[in-house]
Amino acid sequence: MLNFSIIQKSQLEGAKRIDAEYYQPEYLELDNKLEEFGKNLKTLGELLDKGNSLTGGATPLGAEYPLSGIKFLRVQNIMPGYFDLSDVVFIDEKIHNVQLKRSRLADGDVLLTITGVSYGKSVVYKKDFGEANINQHSVRIHLKNEIIPEYISAFFNSKYGRFQSDKKITGNSRPALAYEEIKSYKIPFLSLIKQLAVKGFYDRSLMKVEESNSLYKQAENLLLEKLGLADYKPKDELSFVVNFSDIKIANRMDSEYFQPKYEKLMSKLKTKSSKLLKELISMKKGFEPGSDVYQEEGKLFIRVSSVTKQELIDKDQKYLKDDLYQKLKKDFEPQIGEILLTKDANPGIAYVIKEPVEGIISGGILRLKLKENIDAEYLALCINSLIGKMQAERDAGGSIISHWRPEQMKELLIPILPKTAQEKIAELVRKFHEARKKSKELLEEAKRKVEEMIEKGDQ
Repeated sequence: MLNFSIIQKSQLEGAKRIDAEYYQPEYLELDNKLEEFGKNLKTLGELLDKGNSLTGGATPLGAEYPLSGIKFLRVQNIMPGYFDLSDVVFIDEKIHNVQLKRSRLADGDVLLTITGVSYGKSVVYKKDFGEANINQHSVRIHLKNEIIPEYISAFFNSKYGRFQSDKKITGNSRPALAYEEIKSYKIPFLSLIKQLAVKGFYDRSLMKVEESNSLYKQAENLLLEKLGLADYKPKDELSFVVNFSDIKIANRMDSEYFQPKYEKLMSKLKTKSSKLLKELISMKKGFEPGSDVYQEEGKLFIRVSSVTKQELIDKDQKYLKDDLYQKLKKDFEPQIGEILLTKDANPGIAYVIKEPVEGIISGGILRLKLKENIDAEYLALCINSLIGKMQAERDAGGSIISHWRPEQMKELLIPILPKTAQEKIAELVRKFHEARKKSKELLEEAKRKVEEMIEKGDQ
C-alpha cells in the first residue's frame, strides 16, 4: 500500500530538508502532538545550561587502554536508561583530566549516542558511578537546574524522542546526528511534579541495580569462599621456570600460558571435587549464515555482542528472514534452561536462557545442554567467575582477537560443591536476575510515563 504525505511549502523547515523520509506520516503525527504544548514546547538548546553544555569526547591518541583507571564509555556501553559495562575500557587519569577535559562527566549529565546503528540511546550519569569520560560517538548534555535529567533521558528513549533522532540522522555509510540538529529537538517543558514522577522510576531502577549487584557479589563470594579462594588475588610473575615435559603436554610454548597464577588456581580446584565441563554438558556450536543475509527486521541473529551474564541485549542487533530461521531453528535456536557460552572475541561469558527466544545463535557462541544433575545458574556462575575467567584467559590468550577453541572449553575444570551449597549460590543468582529484570521494567515504565503525559497533554 502506498504511503504518502502532503506537505505545504511553509512546512519545509526553512527548506533545509526536502527528502521524503523526513516528512513521513508517522513523524508528522508525533510532531503535531508535540506542537499542542504551544509555549511550553521548548528546544533542547533552550534547556541547556550556559557554556559547553553539549559536548562530545574523542578517542585517545593510540587508543591503548589500561586494565584499570577512568571508565571510558563507548556507544556499546550506553543503553536506554542504564550502562552495560560488560566490555568497558579505561583511560588513565592524565588523559581524562588533560586531553579529554571537556568531556569529563558530571553528576546529572544526560548522555546521547549520536553515530552508527546505535544512535539515539540515552542514559543519565550519576557521580556514584565513579569518574568517567566518553568518546566522539556520544554527547554529554548539561541542563539548566530546573530541568530534571531523568525526564530528558526518558524523553529521548521514548517514541517522541526516538522519532526525532530517526528523522534528523544523516549519512549512509556512517549515520550521525549533528550538534545543531540535537539542539533543535522539540521537548515539552512539563511541570516539576511531572518531571519528578519520571525521576521516581529511575531512582527505583537504580536501587534495583544496586540490589542486583550486591546479590551477584554475594553469590561470587560464597563460591570462592567454599573453594578457599576468597582472598586469592592472581598476579603475573616476571620470571618462572617451566619443564619441557609440561610444554609437550600442553602443546604450547607461549609464556603467558604457563604463568604460575594459573597453576595455583588449578591446584586449588583439583583438591576439591571437580569435573571437566564435557562431563557435565553436551555442546553445540552456532551458525554463520554470512553478513549478506542480515535484515533490518525479522528473527534474531544472536551474536557474541548480545550475550552478557545478566541478559541477552539489543546491541547492534541483526536479523534473519523467517524462511532461513525456519530452516535453522531446530539445530541453532537456544531453549529454556540451556546455557549460551561465548567462545570468540570476548570468550567465557555464560548466560542461562530463561524464556523462549525466537532466534539463531552465531558461530561465536556455544549452546550447552546439561546432562548431569547440576544447577544451570550455578554452572554459569562458575564460568563467569574468577574460576572460568582465568581458564579462558589462559587458553585463549596470545592473539589480537581471542578465540577459545571448543576442545579447550570442554576441558574447563568446574568445582562440584555439595548440592545444598549449589542451591544457595544459585538462589542468589536467581534473585540477582529478578532484580535486574525489575530494574529494566521500571525504566520502560519511565518511558511509557513520558509518552502517556504527552498524549494526555499533561503540563
